[in-house]
Amino acid sequence: MGNSYAGQLKTTRFEEVLHNSIEASLRSNNLVPRPIFSQLYLEAEQQLSSLEAGSRADNEEEEEEEEEEEGSESSSPPVSYQVKPPPEGCCTTDGFCQAGKDLRLVSISNEHIEVPSGFLLVGAKSPNLPDHLLVCAVDKRFLPDDNGRNALLGFSGNCVGCGKKGFCYFTEFSNHINLKLTTQPKKQKHLKYYLVRNAQGALTKGSVICWKGAEFRGRQSSASTCSSNLFQLPESSGLSGSASSEPLPPANPSAPAGTQQTAAAVDHTPSTVAFSSAVYNGKESPKKQLMKNNLSALTRPSVLGTLTNSGPPKKRHKGWSPESPSSTETWNLQLNPQASNRIKNDGGSLSSLPHSALVGPTSSPVVGSGEPVSVPDNLMKICKAKPVIFKGHGNFPYLCGNINDVIVSPLLYTCYRNSQSLSRAYEQYGASTMQPISEEMQLLLTVYYLVQLAADQVPLIEDLEQIFMRSWRESHLSEIRQYQQAVPQAFPQVPSQVTPVTSAQLPWLAGLAASSCNDSVHIIECSYSLAEGLSEMFKLLIEGKLMKTNYVVIICASRNRAIDSCIVITGKYQARVLSESMLSPSDYQKEVNYQLVTGKVETLGSFFSTLCPEGDIDLLLERFYQENQGHISSSLSSSVNKPTAVNGAGAAVCTSYEIERHQIRPFQLAVAQKLLSHICSIADSSTQNLDLGSFEKIDFLICVPPSEVTYQQTLFHLWHSGILLELGLEKEHLTKQRVEQYVMKLDADAQIKFKIFLQNSMQNPHTLFVLIHDHAHWDLMSAMHSLYPQAELSTGLVDRLLNCREVKEAPNIVTLHVTSFPYALQTQHTHISPYNEIHWPSSYSNGVDLYRENKKYFGLSEFIESTLSGHSIPLLRYDSSFEAMVMALGKRFPRLHSAVIRTFVLIQHYSAAMMAVCGLSQMKNYTSVETLEITQNLINSSRQCPSGHGLMVVLRIPCIPLAAVAYERLYNVRERLALEDNFEIILGNPNSGITIGKHFVEQLKVWQKIEDVDWRPQTYLELEGLPCILIFSGMDPQGESLPRSLRYCDLRLINSSSLVRTSLEQELGLAAYFVSSEIHTEKAVVNDVLESDPEKLSSTDNEDEEIATEGSASEKRSPMKRERSRSHDSASSSLSSKASTFCTESSPPQALSNSTEETTNNYERQKQKVDKGAQTTISKHLPPVTEQLDMKQNIKSTQVSITSSSSPPFSSSSSSSAPTHNSFILQTSQCSMTKASKQPPIVFLPKLVYDIITSTDSSGLPKSSSLLPYHSVMWASSFRPLMSKMMTCTEQSLYYRQWTVPKPIHMDYNNRNEGRMDTFHPRRLLLSGPPQIGKTGAYLQFLSILSRMLIRLTEVDVYDEEEINLTIKEESDQYYHQPGDMWPDLESFKKMPFDYTIHDPKYEDASLICSKLQTMNSEDRSMSRRQEDMYTCRQTTRMRLSKYAAYNTYHHCEQCHQYMGFNPRYQIYESTLHAFAFSYSMLGEEIQLHFIIPKSKEHHFVFSQPGRQLESMRLPLVTDKSEDYIKSPTFTPTTGRHEHGLFNLYHAMDGASHLHVLVVKEYEMAIYKKYWPNHIMLVLPSIFNSAGVGAAHFLIKELSYHNLELERNRQEELGIKPQDIWPFIVISDDSCVMWNAVEVDCSGDRKSDYTWTERNVSLKQILQHIEATPNVTHYALIGMRKWSSKTNSAEIKDPFSCCHVHDFLMLNVDLTQNVQYNQNRFTCDDVDFNLRVHSAGLLICRFNHFNVMKKQIAVGGQRSFHIKSKVSDTPVSISPAQYICAPDSKHTFLAAPAQLLLEKYLQYHSHRFFPLSLKNYSHPVLSVDCYLNLGPQIAVCYVSSRPHSLNISSSGLTFSGLLLYLCDSFVVASFLKKFHFLKGATLCVICQDRNSLRQTVVRLELEDEWQFRLRDEFQTANAKEDRPLFFLTGRHI
Repeated sequence: MGNSYAGQLKTTRFEEVLHNSIEASLRSNNLVPRPIFSQLYLEAEQQLSSLEAGSRADNEEEEEEEEEEEGSESSSPPVSYQVKPPPEGCCTTDGFCQAGKDLRLVSISNEHIEVPSGFLLVGAKSPNLPDHLLVCAVDKRFLPDDNGRNALLGFSGNCVGCGKKGFCYFTEFSNHINLKLTTQPKKQKHLKYYLVRNAQGALTKGSVICWKGAEFRGRQSSASTCSSNLFQLPESSGLSGSASSEPLPPANPSAPAGTQQTAAAVDHTPSTVAFSSAVYNGKESPKKQLMKNNLSALTRPSVLGTLTNSGPPKKRHKGWSPESPSSTETWNLQLNPQASNRIKNDGGSLSSLPHSALVGPTSSPVVGSGEPVSVPDNLMKICKAKPVIFKGHGNFPYLCGNINDVIVSPLLYTCYRNSQSLSRAYEQYGASTMQPISEEMQLLLTVYYLVQLAADQVPLIEDLEQIFMRSWRESHLSEIRQYQQAVPQAFPQVPSQVTPVTSAQLPWLAGLAASSCNDSVHIIECSYSLAEGLSEMFKLLIEGKLMKTNYVVIICASRNRAIDSCIVITGKYQARVLSESMLSPSDYQKEVNYQLVTGKVETLGSFFSTLCPEGDIDLLLERFYQENQGHISSSLSSSVNKPTAVNGAGAAVCTSYEIERHQIRPFQLAVAQKLLSHICSIADSSTQNLDLGSFEKIDFLICVPPSEVTYQQTLFHLWHSGILLELGLEKEHLTKQRVEQYVMKLDADAQIKFKIFLQNSMQNPHTLFVLIHDHAHWDLMSAMHSLYPQAELSTGLVDRLLNCREVKEAPNIVTLHVTSFPYALQTQHTHISPYNEIHWPSSYSNGVDLYRENKKYFGLSEFIESTLSGHSIPLLRYDSSFEAMVMALGKRFPRLHSAVIRTFVLIQHYSAAMMAVCGLSQMKNYTSVETLEITQNLINSSRQCPSGHGLMVVLRIPCIPLAAVAYERLYNVRERLALEDNFEIILGNPNSGITIGKHFVEQLKVWQKIEDVDWRPQTYLELEGLPCILIFSGMDPQGESLPRSLRYCDLRLINSSSLVRTSLEQELGLAAYFVSSEIHTEKAVVNDVLESDPEKLSSTDNEDEEIATEGSASEKRSPMKRERSRSHDSASSSLSSKASTFCTESSPPQALSNSTEETTNNYERQKQKVDKGAQTTISKHLPPVTEQLDMKQNIKSTQVSITSSSSPPFSSSSSSSAPTHNSFILQTSQCSMTKASKQPPIVFLPKLVYDIITSTDSSGLPKSSSLLPYHSVMWASSFRPLMSKMMTCTEQSLYYRQWTVPKPIHMDYNNRNEGRMDTFHPRRLLLSGPPQIGKTGAYLQFLSILSRMLIRLTEVDVYDEEEINLTIKEESDQYYHQPGDMWPDLESFKKMPFDYTIHDPKYEDASLICSKLQTMNSEDRSMSRRQEDMYTCRQTTRMRLSKYAAYNTYHHCEQCHQYMGFNPRYQIYESTLHAFAFSYSMLGEEIQLHFIIPKSKEHHFVFSQPGRQLESMRLPLVTDKSEDYIKSPTFTPTTGRHEHGLFNLYHAMDGASHLHVLVVKEYEMAIYKKYWPNHIMLVLPSIFNSAGVGAAHFLIKELSYHNLELERNRQEELGIKPQDIWPFIVISDDSCVMWNAVEVDCSGDRKSDYTWTERNVSLKQILQHIEATPNVTHYALIGMRKWSSKTNSAEIKDPFSCCHVHDFLMLNVDLTQNVQYNQNRFTCDDVDFNLRVHSAGLLICRFNHFNVMKKQIAVGGQRSFHIKSKVSDTPVSISPAQYICAPDSKHTFLAAPAQLLLEKYLQYHSHRFFPLSLKNYSHPVLSVDCYLNLGPQIAVCYVSSRPHSLNISSSGLTFSGLLLYLCDSFVVASFLKKFHFLKGATLCVICQDRNSLRQTVVRLELEDEWQFRLRDEFQTANAKEDRPLFFLTGRHI
């Protein structure tokens, strides 16, 4: 099997089984419940001095070890402790300190001892003086509380004897007080009692110091009880042996129990995850195969150990491909908060300061014990790296000697400890029996993990955590399953007890595992202590025997005690990366600065100068400069001057230049609307945290990081968005100074601007202030807990300003955090509710393009996608030759920081590349292929464009000092090469603006058509088209956007050692880009090198820039092709197959120019062709960015007809060409910038970062997404599930909210209430979206639509329709009143004729009412609207709400809170239900109504004294006069409008006292009560649940009359006359919103002259005016006009009319006692009632100077009645023709009231009953006692059958029909015989049932004049139980 090792035991079978079983133990991918961890011993990390911080980890470990020792004292003797010899001459007597002072309690109990503040006296026990206590003064912070918790780790104490202060280590203190210990000094063991003074003032022994409060931290060391089943392979667990080349041999008999079953299990595992050991391409690549299978069960794709017998592992390592996903692990040391904070606190750079702060006998971060180990003196010199020692389990020895050359870290120890508490996650389920993973297993798994790392990989702590978690979960699968049923059943049952690994087996198993890795992992076993292993390791290092070894694992294990272990990183690369990753960003800067300042880098420079055989590069440059000084007019520099000359000649100019101005894309609009809906939901919630109704306008402040470019960029967007003008914040002539008021840089000056913002918010409570925190992940430092006291002011500024109390409490400030990397704001302590997060939407859902965008966004996922197979160009790359050189130099210069080395190498590469491009071709060997490609494309780019446009190259150098060095060097090289006019070099410093040369400023001004003399570019976006290298410095990008001419993003120098998700993603975010969506980006390949260039620079690797055609020049190019080059689609095929379809592109056509032509000839040729008018358009499918293809092979094969068309849509310089010699030649757009803007930039990454970004973990996500999200947060637990690829942004947010906690330095650290909702700030939102996607535009658009919505909230749509039928109105010369009369004169009014005609526009579709013989208009009044259109198509106008408007439930202002019932004095439930019964004489039955009366309204009612029975509603007197009181009770019938009905009359009534009753149906009572808790409700009986508005009006009127009688009786007893009781009520629609009054000015010369104005007034004013009318009780109905904007003077000339009134009326219930509303009616019931009132001889008065505005409400009202089939529930549209049917037919019955069906049928189909009446207006239908709408084409004449009623004169009128509707006994045969009918006129009789139908025909003797047929009988389409109405029709004889 290719696995025989020379001279090695054949243990491969066992090794294979072992590896397989370990692999199996890691295969678990199920989520686990959130662990509820006990609070850690060290609850809060407080800010300590560096000394205290340095000792924290020591003491934490001391505690554990002490507990372990105490637990195992019986079984093993303690390790002897080597006491350092005391200094010569000092006192060593027991009980005395080294200064000779007595410390014994008995001796000094009565002495005065000075105790500093914060210190306590405690008693220490000396083993040599068992009867004595030694007195010590100890800082109480380092002592526990009563529960044994909250002691800070470490020690701080003073000697009370000699007074020496400042002992920071208990070890040192114990030596000073001569404890003479034989074991490790521990404060827990030796500080025993508090000392207190008794009544006599003497010190005595007090209570015991409670050290035992944190038992859970004790290490569980009994490995024998740990039931780990690591070696148990579950059946069908997914590991395959089937692909192995031969069957597996039986298990090794010497294997531990449990491994025996493995071989059997492997045989029948599923093949879906098979790993094959077959040979691929002659190379072993099982690893590669494994990576392709994204096994969901694996923590990472890297397998622990060899899975199948796959050959010698050493071959495997060599054969790994750079894309291998497993080659990416990096050990992130930032994960441990203690480690990182300690190092930060220690300050200083690692190599410039002594290491005593980190390592050593006294201050090692991990405590030393046993004999000290000496670090060799010349270690660094020999090893070329500082070994990094990770403390593992157990005791760690002291280090002494050359401790500067090693680094010790407690990170692995922390990881092990965290993994010990894994099972706590399940304690809530009661699974307390489950044991944590054993220490032996932890160590063995660690070894396996290290074994499978490649030589260029770095271990990652998170990988290890996941491995431990999976192993533990599998060993306890059955128990977990028992308590967690939701977990998918991916694993079979596992035996619970399997023999564990013992400490004796451990070294052997570890050695076995390491035997296959070619000595990259070396195991050292020691029998006594780790010290001997460390000593041996140092010895091996010095001897050079660990040259190939990257990791040394030292194990000290014996049978009777717990293991000790540590892991030493000796690989030069790994040690360097890990040690550098320990530096905080500020320390990293300090270290680099130190190396630059002290000149340590000069050795690097001198080394470089030795590389070049021609001598120093500077000498070459100087020689070149001297040679070329006289004739610099080379082709390179002359191209820059070309544009002006060409322009002057009128020839070609590049027209593809444009800077994108502000335009809103569909995505941005969608996001803005999502933001708006979140704001609305906050406002709508019951918490009342945001009262949108109280705001009139918007103001805002945008906070940006202190980057000058970002600041100017935001100003630029703000200026061009026009938002300031739109919000009305600024006037037309906007200045830059005004715009700057709205953007704030978070720097030292921010506080002043912010103070003004806060003052404005306080002074303008009716303005909503939006505080936008852009780039919100920047500076989340807590203002309370700054780690750097000496730091600049801006640290923690965000916390100080945005989290201040004023912002949190201001009800008119909404905070919006905007960021691409929201992870740091999504912790367990976040201020932002998960419901207030808005995530950028994805563009596709189920393959459907949701937003039609003309551009495609390229972000991180698209860049990663481009690296996968099947794509032409990988957009992400790394530079292997650069990496190799850096690694080699890293070994040569171990003391230099890798950032310094990388920067110097890259500058060298760029310098050499520039020289190579300029003709020094020998320099090609001193640069990398990638750098040469970048440089030549940059330098040549401006030549390819007639206007000199070029590419931008971004060179990212985070460290500002290094960036300055790079700038200086590159600038110097450029000057020497005479390229200063070819491209610019810009140093982008976040703290300063952009500086570029005058020459380039002038170019930009020409391109951008800028006239301003003083203009300078202030944003990178304004550098569009400028050929330049932008050196982008600053530790983090701060939101700067880059222009579309960006072609290369060189990130090779980013800080790759500090791996945090936010840091990585924001660096890659620089390259995020929009490209035109039509372009097939995978094929978007170009050749950026000019074919006409005399030197083709053939060494350049252009694999991404070519379309390889057969026999083309590109094949003859570089001999040095990179591995990743692939063949692309040939241009010939893409042309010939696709070019037959032509369509015009919206961008300048790219072209395929003949390579033999010179560039200038192209332009000349093209100019001539344009003159000839030949025009070519390109195929849409042709890659538009293709250019410079050699067409020789393709010309003949590509026969294309050229379509000729009108003038091109583009400029002549880049739009057309013509056929020559039967060939198809397209003109080239020479502009590189245009090409760059049509494809995403190419990104170069460090190899380490490239591997992490491009590899995926087992969930399928890029590995970077599983890194720690942010520096200032930490994982809540090692025990957490992996993120899933399927997670949405919301789920990802919830994941981080559950699994991350902020460190004390984070601003959210103190915001913790155990996840309770009240920790969320209600007015704080978070918008997250990918970088550069357009978030600024989205939030500016949000401000715009929010402002529009606020305006919209103060506006309503009101009906605005002219009155109808004005032409029919009788024109009378007689005016009964003067225009200026305030009230009607009763006598004059009685003389006014009643106007029967309906003028209300809502009745446009209703039948005309004839008043007498009149010439009706013969125009066709056909139905102008359909039934549904009645509401939607009526004309409306938007009106601003006045201060006297009526409101719906959404209005909340402080004035009407009490009115609405939000006053705390009146609880919502404080209302009572009262029954109120009265008999209705005409029906002869009792009606029972219910009143719901809130406590606050009970004073309007009278209750009986003993039983509190409702007796009546109080009514005022006619004579009462009060300014603050409305006499008439207002009744508002309503249905379906609990939210939208305008019932809040507080403002309309101007605060006046009034009685308002809502009339609701029984089934809607609860919902209305919920929304209007403080309103009186009148609940209709349940029989009226399906009734129309007529029933409500009927009951309101009858109730009011009954109440009037009751009040008259009640008040008569008080001596008040009955006629003095106020008889009016107001009946108002629920949509009346505002009221207006017309003021008439009659001060003209003639009496008839007058002017009028209309103004908005309160309802109170109108009602009080009407109530004050003289003789008001003589009027039966009083109403007002409906508002219309088209009202003319004629309509208001007469101030009063006698006509129909609608919508809002005052009803005299006394006068109308005998006139009822028709309780059955649904429509036109007010017209019907008006006609009855008039016919009864009562007065109806309309005040024409008052009008009411009605709001258009789209829900409820009449539309709540839906007519549907009774049989099926499926909604089927039913036409009105189906509303009636023949009796006893099989017609489908409808679920609707019979009356509604009748009215709707007659409205639309009455012509079937009255054919003669159709459009026959001079012969109307006679309608007796009722008005029914027969549709607009039929006229009716209303007559009343009541005696003494007023009817029109019917003499001379001949009717075309007769309508008898439910006629009563007043209708008699003799009455009907008075009217004349046309021959053939029709009759329609409508009755309740068939019986009464027959009786009516007989009683009225209808058969005398009318002929009936059996088939002329109909009924409404109701079932019998629904009581249908019956019709009988007949013809007049």
